[in-house]
Amino acid sequence: MVGLVRPTANTTHLSNLKVELVQGDVTDPASLEGLFRGGDWLIHAAGMLGQSGLPESAYHQLHVEGTRYVLLAAAEAGVERVLYVSSPGVLGPIEGETTDETAPLAPSNPYERSKAAAEKAALEFAARGLPVIIARPEFIYGPGDWHVLGLFQAVQKGLFFYIGNGQAVCHPTYIEDAVRGMVLCLEKGEPGQIYHITGPRPVTFREYGETIADVLGVRRPWLRLPKAAAWIGAVGLEAVGKLTGMTPPLSRTGVAFFSENRRFSWQKAHRELGYQPRIELAEGIRRTAEWYRQQNLL
Repeated sequence: MVGLVRPTANTTHLSNLKVELVQGDVTDPASLEGLFRGGDWLIHAAGMLGQSGLPESAYHQLHVEGTRYVLLAAAEAGVERVLYVSSPGVLGPIEGETTDETAPLAPSNPYERSKAAAEKAALEFAARGLPVIIARPEFIYGPGDWHVLGLFQAVQKGLFFYIGNGQAVCHPTYIEDAVRGMVLCLEKGEPGQIYHITGPRPVTFREYGETIADVLGVRRPWLRLPKAAAWIGAVGLEAVGKLTGMTPPLSRTGVAFFSENRRFSWQKAHRELGYQPRIELAEGIRRTAEWYRQQNLL
């Protein structure tokens, strides 16, 4: 097994894995030349989540141009199967019932727009004969994750608040389920097809926050902030962050995330691949909190 890492990447957390690390950059096609020769399967998961202050061009360069470079190199190397890791976020906020893979693309922010454009590029390669399968894992959390750590810490400190009434819906996916589902996509997925890989069920942010609080043994979140007020506050914090170079504690992307509905069906992956998410929210939160504590992060 071979892993591609940037020359500037911190690879200390990979030291105990049986993986050969090679240097390269998906945005630099010259660095990919010949790297994939002899490889049977390729997983393209390089990406960057939404961050305050980044120009949209940065997402486009990484997600769209980087994907094209990787898939071109894979085609030239004759790779047998390619998994492109996308996101259900390309469908934008969800109104009404749970959404499946047939829903039209409706991205609502720079990250989602770039991932949607990358999906289109991947499907173009698939149409030309490259065996590309697209997986859309949603809101991954679990041991080893740093992105959701701030949410756990905010709940622990009593700083987490709901935007609106806390009834907006998210769809968390525990890391073991996400990995299992993506491996099934790579092994059994039909080239040119898209598969949602999610947790067992969507939950409200109120349930999510209360579950974290119960696992941590702290008071359940109770503060609420109207969406309009949160949006105005985020604009101000982003402006301050731009001047000081600090990451704002709340961004407009964050306000949207905590106030919009995201719920997705995993039934296609179940029917065609045998995927079945196993880890319910409470158990996943417990395991995640335990790992954070072991790392002295909580």
